[in-house]
Amino acid sequence: MDNTIQQRQVYLSGKMVPESEAKISIFDSAVMLGDSLTESTRTFRHRPFRLDEHISRLYRSLKVSRVDPGLSPSELTRITLEVLDANRSLMDSDDDCWIVHNISRGLMKPGPSTSQTNAATIMIFTNHMDLRGWVRYYTEGCHAVTSMSRAVPAQSLDARIKNRSRLFYTLADTEARLVDPDAQCVILDVDGYVSENKGGNLFAVVDGELLTPTTENCLAGISRETVMELADDLGIDVREARLQVYDFYTADEVFFTSTPYCIMPATRFNGLAIGDGRVGPVTQRLLAAWSALVGVDIVAQAQRQMA
Repeated sequence: MDNTIQQRQVYLSGKMVPESEAKISIFDSAVMLGDSLTESTRTFRHRPFRLDEHISRLYRSLKVSRVDPGLSPSELTRITLEVLDANRSLMDSDDDCWIVHNISRGLMKPGPSTSQTNAATIMIFTNHMDLRGWVRYYTEGCHAVTSMSRAVPAQSLDARIKNRSRLFYTLADTEARLVDPDAQCVILDVDGYVSENKGGNLFAVVDGELLTPTTENCLAGISRETVMELADDLGIDVREARLQVYDFYTADEVFFTSTPYCIMPATRFNGLAIGDGRVGPVTQRLLAAWSALVGVDIVAQAQRQMA
């Protein structure tokens, strides 16, 4: 099948349209204010992974942000699966995809208030899960580098509200890459405690115990939750704690978690080797357990994309 001819289908506020026709107004709140909520789910073997949890988190973000999507969670789930089915033929047997939800407050009405006065803009699309940018980190580990910018305090914007206002994360990522063009950023909060990555959470293995920052200052990641559940199944002690950079400098292992790559090992932190400088056994066990959970060898799938 010629994928250059058949376009992916996108759901846009009540209509299924080819992606080349999926356009929103320049006056939409997503454009005018960066005012939109988001979720990104991935598939394994073409099946959505923890879609219900992603939808539930999206609706919590919508509630706190006072955005009415005009759809119930079950209706949004049904539409999401219809979008996936419409694009399934564009995936090869070994491919997987992102399923992305972006929901804005809708068209802006000139005046003193930015409260919702129009129907929300609902955007749902799929995209090829391209893992090539992360593939070597599974075996080599990445370089984790702290950014200069600090996390937005929860008193200003709770990190559990997953939103598309990503300038802060982009700046933090850019700052880390001033140290190493290939760096993966580690963002600290205003008190100097480790918060999160531009699109994921962090874990450290210290004396056999798995530690991760509390959700006081970071997104309550679904990949983070998956790792904690897998660790519990494997008999690995897990603890949420307020962690400082010292804890990462002196850790035996460090890794990131996020939807696309699941687990990304880090073998250097601000230029210093983590542990013995190699991907550690706890990280490897968790990656293997995740692969067994979803019936896909996560590392091998990424490596096949390099062929």
